[in-house]
Amino acid sequence: MRKLFLLFLLSQSVTPVILAMPAGPQPTGDSLKIYNKVLSTKEMKEDLLLFRDIREKANSGLYRYRTKKQVDSIYNVAFKEIRKPLSTTEYFKIILRLTDFEGSCHNYTEVGKDLMDFYARQRGYFPYDLKYIEGKIIFNNQTKEIPAGSRVLSINGVPDTSLMQSFYKYFSADGFNTTQKWSGSVHRSFNYRYMIEYGVKDKFTVTFNPPYSKEVKTVTLPAVTLDARKENQKNRYSAGVDSLIDYNTQPKYSFRMIDQGTGLLSFRIFSMADGADDPRFPGYVHFIDSVFQALDKNAVPNLILDIRSNPGGSDPTFEQPMMYLTDHTFKENKSAYANFDRDTIPYMQYFWGVGTDTKWGPEQIKEGRKFLKGYLLPYKDGKSYQDSVHNPVYYPKQPAYKGHLYLLIDENTASAASHLASLVRAYARNTTIVGVETVGGYYCHNGHAGLVYELPHSKIKTKFSIMYVEQDAPVKPNQPEGRGIMPDYEVWQNYEDYMKQQDSQVAYVLRLISEKK
Repeated sequence: MRKLFLLFLLSQSVTPVILAMPAGPQPTGDSLKIYNKVLSTKEMKEDLLLFRDIREKANSGLYRYRTKKQVDSIYNVAFKEIRKPLSTTEYFKIILRLTDFEGSCHNYTEVGKDLMDFYARQRGYFPYDLKYIEGKIIFNNQTKEIPAGSRVLSINGVPDTSLMQSFYKYFSADGFNTTQKWSGSVHRSFNYRYMIEYGVKDKFTVTFNPPYSKEVKTVTLPAVTLDARKENQKNRYSAGVDSLIDYNTQPKYSFRMIDQGTGLLSFRIFSMADGADDPRFPGYVHFIDSVFQALDKNAVPNLILDIRSNPGGSDPTFEQPMMYLTDHTFKENKSAYANFDRDTIPYMQYFWGVGTDTKWGPEQIKEGRKFLKGYLLPYKDGKSYQDSVHNPVYYPKQPAYKGHLYLLIDENTASAASHLASLVRAYARNTTIVGVETVGGYYCHNGHAGLVYELPHSKIKTKFSIMYVEQDAPVKPNQPEGRGIMPDYEVWQNYEDYMKQQDSQVAYVLRLISEKK
């Protein structure tokens, strides 16, 4: 049962992908008007009141970064916005802003399945890949009409900055972090999100500057199917570099020597085991031990630990490498609790499951209750605390790594991966952190067991994790409250390296190592 909840924790850190539907004749009467239902003020008000009450009763992190006054204020604005009937997508945008305002990278909100499926059937997708480089939208395919590396100035008359800002609300982050919003507003928005935000279009008029030019050109591209867009994305200009940190194309964990003095230990996703009782876990632990045995035997002076774009996963997988990097004992958290009685899940009549794809049946709900009973202590003083069995003490392991550690992070390092980065910042020896502020927080997060509720009128599904987790993270002067793990050296992919198809962040670390010699 724990596996199901931990898999949902992971699913919240990964952007869901609309499944491709067969390209061909669409159902008779297939129209956005059918699926993008107009909601009455009464329906929206009832859903909004329910949405707020579910968050109050089941979301222990609602007031972690916002005061009650601030939360009341944004809800008051939302209630004013629904004084007239709205389409489901316009109402959805209001709910998105409320979800994002809470400050949790484990939050996710989605329109109903019928509407998602409708978008998947459309020939309405922007045909090519786009990339966020140095604050700009960069065209990321090599085509006759637009060369790779061109700066996109506008699409269908909407300027680049306005486009990016319109998508920020789709990407929730821990606390007040914005790094994933910046890149996600380009990398992950020109799919169904563009259709929700701007409607289904049959063409896209793009104004752009060609590479290394200030000349303004305009091209109109026909919209394509989802399958065609995916095919073009495979052939994107940056595919070679992107694939290096893509858990879909790389092993979940790996190690290699870059040269005689530098090892590279990579974790693309922490789903190599679902827990200590998983049959795969001993093999993973053996792998980690063998890496540090080899590092010690060969006195390797530099180790790069790469967790860029790692969306998270299960404990105790992410704790394993940490034990070789510290002299301190550590725990997953100082405290973790849900703010409701473990035996009485709020609003069960609207509970959907732990993922948006499948609704849970009676047997799954029974197992879920059993999990919570074994995971949480009895309700007391308004909280159900995590059982100490599920928050063990981890001890340093031998052979301890004695060289210099370089941790690589980025704006998509989330959940269990950002938790590892937090522990490295807190307790690791001889460490330099390079990259971009993580989407997951340093001091705390709302994580672990995730629940999905469906609002009855709009059919909007909303996900959040029920546990407020105060991480084992001592106060650090370079770690502001409400932010992700901050790098010692902030390094984004830069334009010149992009054009040369080089990895800016790895190159930066290798320069640091070279300069140290």
